[in-house]
Amino acid sequence: MPDAETSATGRLVVDIVDGTPGWPAIVTAAELAAAAQLAYLRGRTSTAGIVGTVPPGPAEVAIALSDDAAVRILNARFRGIDKSTNVLSFPAGGRDGGSGPLRLGDLALARETVEREANELGISARSHVLHLVVHGILHLLGYDHDAPTAAERMENLETMILAELGIDDPYAGLEPVDGAE
Repeated sequence: MPDAETSATGRLVVDIVDGTPGWPAIVTAAELAAAAQLAYLRGRTSTAGIVGTVPPGPAEVAIALSDDAAVRILNARFRGIDKSTNVLSFPAGGRDGGSGPLRLGDLALARETVEREANELGISARSHVLHLVVHGILHLLGYDHDAPTAAERMENLETMILAELGIDDPYAGLEPVDGAE
């Protein structure tokens, strides 16, 4: 996978920055772009969601394929949590210079955490990465899981999107989310 690859599939431009060895073996740029695009389209049009908060027109997102060390630094700096996490979402919500595509925001994924969690869950790292991209895009669209009702709405939408991508329900058999990440 090149260092920066852009896919203008549909209405979401996806910039992928691969700065950590090992990512190409997990997931392709095309798979990342497809998951992001589908989450963007479904998240914008879901009757259970926040329709109307994202202006019409093209948008763009950057996905940084990183490692635990870099994500730990970001997590400490922006969330005050000194540990790595699987995915971080950084909403932008503006247009560069007032024109052009809407800057939806950025996602940063930590390869070691993603691989460890996938192993613990008994799923492929590919499926877990695509789930986290969907989850992150929904956060950039304003979805959250701080309250049980919001968590259920977000999980149901994630499950629907993942099914379209051929990925099993990641929440099947789990206790309902209590809002903790």
